Amino acid sequence: MNSMNRTIVHLDLDTFFVSVERLINSSLMGKPIIIGGMSDRGVVSSCSYEARKFGVHSAMPMRMAKQLCSDAIFIRGDMEAYSKQSKLVTDIIAEKAPVYEKASIDEHYLDITGMDRFFGSLKWSHELRETIIKETGLPISFGLSTNKTVSKIATGEAKPNGELHIGKQDV
Repeated sequence: MNSMNRTIVHLDLDTFFVSVERLINSSLMGKPIIIGGMSDRGVVSSCSYEARKFGVHSAMPMRMAKQLCSDAIFIRGDMEAYSKQSKLVTDIIAEKAPVYEKASIDEHYLDITGMDRFFGSLKWSHELRETIIKETGLPISFGLSTNKTVSKIATGEAKPNGELHIGKQDV
């Protein structure tokens, strides 16, 4: 099959660790949250959009994050909770998608090539995203295009909690 005729969805859970923490504790909504190692040598593993406004980002030393956003709520993180939520999302995808690949704890690629004959790809992807949000309470974004790279870029543009289709004429 011509690679230009593929239909690839990239799904990415938005600020995944933060979103899981907010599911557990709704008082964290709207606040700057920084998750990561608490030692002097700890690094930021995730942060909320509210913390990003101060220049905080993943992989940054925790010391620097504390300087940039001292009012943030700092959380060590709970890999067990994150893995459990990730599995719930993967299970929903596995049930609905013909071919999928789990790329990391918070992102998946789906090859839905050929599904256009039965459903519109964008409509199908939108409904999958709505199902994930409804069943897990987690915000998720997707990009839909002809390959993984463009789909992933589209997801980045769609965030937070959005969706973007880039047709092959626009690649």
